[in-house]
Amino acid sequence: MNKSVSSDNLGIAFCLAATLIFSCQDAITKVLVSTLPAPQFIMIRFWAFLVFALIFASLNGGIKTALASRRPLLQIFRGLLLILQIILFAFGLKHLGLADMHSLFVLFPVFVTILAVPVLGESIGWRRIIAVCISFLGALLILRPGMGVFGLEALYPISCAIMFAVYNLLTRLTSRDDHYASNILFVAIIGAIVSTTWGATVWQTPNSSEWVFILILCIAGVAGHVLLMKALEYSEASKIQPFNYFTLVWAIIISILFFAEIPDLWTLAGAAIIISSGLYVFRRSQLS
Repeated sequence: MNKSVSSDNLGIAFCLAATLIFSCQDAITKVLVSTLPAPQFIMIRFWAFLVFALIFASLNGGIKTALASRRPLLQIFRGLLLILQIILFAFGLKHLGLADMHSLFVLFPVFVTILAVPVLGESIGWRRIIAVCISFLGALLILRPGMGVFGLEALYPISCAIMFAVYNLLTRLTSRDDHYASNILFVAIIGAIVSTTWGATVWQTPNSSEWVFILILCIAGVAGHVLLMKALEYSEASKIQPFNYFTLVWAIIISILFFAEIPDLWTLAGAAIIISSGLYVFRRSQLS
């Protein structure tokens, strides 16, 4: 095995570990949101992430340099978008199963493809347009309109997918001018401010088991980002991106093992169609 293949394999392994941790993070969020206000524990989570971001920035050019963004308004908007998406996702987990949330959330790469046209000025060929349409057919298979399977609660994962897609596109824009440390630090600061402003008003003192879950949530958030950075250190983003879909695989396994939530065959089939179409779109983008 040559060095390049070995390095790529390490990158993929770190990416898979990160997706597993993020899925576990969502599972813990689902447990906490049943007894605590979502903005409250998300606030604590962002405090921990802010500490990590400050340390990371200080080791990569300094905090002052990281804050000297060339696109500060865009950075602030990115942060606002991500914190709102995280809070909305937590609310969604209160009404939907973990696997159900992720089966529709995996639409976000499709929304990235669509929104890249107006946001980044990119063009998409007819093959990718067909793949996008097939993805939406997969979503309809999951939703099954008129059959009472999903109601208005389906707006949670779909809205989160759109918001996360815009967040990813804005990250691409800011990355053209700002360092990675700036992207992390601005998200951490905005997330901490917004979540504290909201979370402090709905504070409920957690019990001992809830504090344990919150601590694990904070550690998982930092660990997941560290693993993603390690993945990018060993392999190119284009090579590890498809493996991010494993978040859905982990979500399904966790749903079955810990929540006794078994997705039906229609949901699994729809998710498989969305993922297959997403991988095709990704492949076409690499060839164009």
